[in-house]
Amino acid sequence: MVEKLFKLKENNTTVKTEILAGVTTFMTMAYILAVNPNILSAAGMDQGAVFTATVLASFLGTVCMALFANYPFALAPGMGLNAYFAYTVVLGMGYPWQAALAAVFVEGVIFILLSLFNIREAIFNSIPTNLKKAVSVGIGFFIAFIGLQNAKIVVGGATLVELFSLKAVEGGTMQDVGITVILAIVGVLITSILVIKQVKGNILWGILITWGLGIVCQFAGVYVPNPELGFYGLLPDFSGGLSIPSIAPIFAKLDFTAIPFGEFIVIILAFLFVDMFDTLGTLIGVASKADMLDKDGKLPNIKGALMADAVATTAGAVLGTSTTTTFVESASGVSEGGRTGLTAMTTAVLFGLSLLLSPIFLAIPSFATAPALIVVGFYMVNQVGTIDFSDFGEGIPAFICIAAMPFFYSISEGISMGVISYVVLNLVSGAAKSKKVSVVMYILALLFLLKYFFI
Repeated sequence: MVEKLFKLKENNTTVKTEILAGVTTFMTMAYILAVNPNILSAAGMDQGAVFTATVLASFLGTVCMALFANYPFALAPGMGLNAYFAYTVVLGMGYPWQAALAAVFVEGVIFILLSLFNIREAIFNSIPTNLKKAVSVGIGFFIAFIGLQNAKIVVGGATLVELFSLKAVEGGTMQDVGITVILAIVGVLITSILVIKQVKGNILWGILITWGLGIVCQFAGVYVPNPELGFYGLLPDFSGGLSIPSIAPIFAKLDFTAIPFGEFIVIILAFLFVDMFDTLGTLIGVASKADMLDKDGKLPNIKGALMADAVATTAGAVLGTSTTTTFVESASGVSEGGRTGLTAMTTAVLFGLSLLLSPIFLAIPSFATAPALIVVGFYMVNQVGTIDFSDFGEGIPAFICIAAMPFFYSISEGISMGVISYVVLNLVSGAAKSKKVSVVMYILALLFLLKYFFI
């Protein structure tokens, strides 16, 4: 049965190898179970319900990848996209989270159509390589900035943002906000050391160790909970046993009417862009590491992989979470020998079992998840060295795209300004013809320009 379904012999692998690879993949990306509820709760969503939605979306998406494509890739709500959902669409633009879920749902439906008709890859190929990389780098800076804010390492001040001080947090003391800032900084250092040492599951271990240090501080009286300022007890609440948090507060709560049509299109495009770059880039990058690409550098059965991603995003929106996408952490399982969907299925089963551990994941505080955001930001930013800044027609739009995301606190603004500046600068300088700027780029630039004039 397993052989017939996953073709293990054809892919020169074994059941043992695939299961171990699946466990490794789960360990490296399980941090999303703590981070995603933390981020989306900032948008006003029920944290327990988001945890359940995160687990179910990850389980469903990864099972789809195993069955549709037979690839060892795992899916979960994407980093960067969850930040865009919470901090830009909801907190920045002021729209309800129900409307943001509607945008994610529509994006997923569009993805399904694009994947069915093989248009998705064609659109991806029409975007300049340097601009794709710039989007990833910009998102890296954006989520790292959010991590610094969540940990209170960076706070608002006379210079718009400044380094933490007790004076900057009204009512804060060394025993609540002060010690958590120190713990977050220690957490960044611990996670970084684990990354350098190439410890499996380094980000997850970084979160758990930082949280553990916080618990020790609470027992020692160094950390004193202050619920009025949002600093709660750090011990998991097992009073309800291992019950699964209800998904009812966020399930199928889509609102298609709260966002004006023009703005709705822009939000969908931002989700679409980021997910497209993320997914295709991850698929090709991880597949390359596993030597799965054909002689032309293409991934066989990419249609099935893209369809899994699209279905997971659509279903995830109904469940109540932001865009579900293929995780680059899948590379950890591939490096352990994972070559088939059995690796993905193993990861999916572990996601399913994690439903019973909700009291643990929901007790993890923001100062413990902040190091994860900062380190994931680093992973995304390290692509900056591959951007060609020597060609100013490529480098300046890339720089604008990167800078706009953290400075304007918006992924969509970064994408908009990157696309517009790329088209305008290359058109005016006469380089558009030689660079073969695609029709898609002209259309996108026009749409984004219209946004600034009419929305």
